[in-house]
Amino acid sequence: MMRSAIFLVLISFLISSCSHVPFVKKKEASQKEVAKKEENQKKPEKIEEDQPKPGDIKVIDGVEYIYARNRRFMLSPYEPEYVWIRKDQYRPSLGDALSGVFSERQQRQELEKRIAKLEEDLKKKGLQPQVVYPAQIGSYPMIPSVVASPVVFDFPSPRMKRKVVVLPFDDRTNYKEEKLGEMATRRLINRLEGTGTVVCVEASTIELKGSFLDLTNMRLLNEVYGVQALIVGELSDVYTSTAKLEGKDEKEVSFAVSNLNVNVFSTETGTLIKKLSGRNPVSLSRERGEYSSEKAKIRAIDLAIEVIAEDLLRSVLSIDWHARVASIDKDGIYINAGRLSGLKVGDVLEVYSPGSHVFDEKTRIPIGIKKGEYKGELEIKELFGLDASVAKARKGTNFSPSDMVYLKKD
Repeated sequence: MMRSAIFLVLISFLISSCSHVPFVKKKEASQKEVAKKEENQKKPEKIEEDQPKPGDIKVIDGVEYIYARNRRFMLSPYEPEYVWIRKDQYRPSLGDALSGVFSERQQRQELEKRIAKLEEDLKKKGLQPQVVYPAQIGSYPMIPSVVASPVVFDFPSPRMKRKVVVLPFDDRTNYKEEKLGEMATRRLINRLEGTGTVVCVEASTIELKGSFLDLTNMRLLNEVYGVQALIVGELSDVYTSTAKLEGKDEKEVSFAVSNLNVNVFSTETGTLIKKLSGRNPVSLSRERGEYSSEKAKIRAIDLAIEVIAEDLLRSVLSIDWHARVASIDKDGIYINAGRLSGLKVGDVLEVYSPGSHVFDEKTRIPIGIKKGEYKGELEIKELFGLDASVAKARKGTNFSPSDMVYLKKD
């Protein structure tokens, strides 16, 4: 009887141990799996928070940056689709319109609200948003996996706007009745003036005898009218392709291609300083619906302009800014540049007599103008008219009309 009791105790112990231990292990395993799942679910959220989204804004050292579409995306190799752009640099461009990121009014209003909120936060912290001129910032071609910093270009007088004349483009297309050359000229002017760093002077407002490309006339443009560059271009190879898509609405879809050639001349030397050519990516010119062919042509031209816009701007802004003493009377010294050119009350100008051209002895090509005799300094005391100003003598005497003035560097 005793043996039977011991046997039953052993059997019950074995059964309880075999049934209990596995369930404990199973329970522990299930808790680990739940914890692991929760950890895995948290990880993507963290990564997602670190990933910037189009329209995001961040502040670094008091400077605001907007995460926006890279306008050179697909126009040159190794360019990422989105990049951080300084707030003072950002302007909704053709690339933004194509991406649709900032195309909706509601999204634009939200962006403006976020910018306003950031500015308020900065003021509370005693910081002021920094402002630079668009001409000073550029970027190297970037590989998507590499973060590149903005590159600063040390242009002469970066604050001053350069005056240029854009001559009507030569229309070498098969659509002359549509006057695409005139349209391309106007759209390039709008693109340049939209940067806030260039003033385009209408060729029709300048009285010159003969061709603008004549060396004597270029020097007159520079010395008399204060024009730093002359832009000459041609539009060619405009083609379109249209087809209908079978479906619910059967709207036609069109693509177009265009080619833009532009030459940039320095009016100071009369020499060609840059030769540019831009052809649009066909895939980005897609338009559909009524008048899709005409709309595709316009988009193709805009894209071709966008391809050369940055290099064109670099060329123009690399030319030193100057203006001229227009006249002198008892009330002051009048300068043929003012608010439109970027001058402000209190700016100091250095005055030189007209200089002489310097030529390369081998090629006999002018390489620039040497400044004349230094005469002194002027201080801007008033801005008036469309683009004129009045100055007072700060240093020196014997100033005369035709003297050249340059913004004094700090």
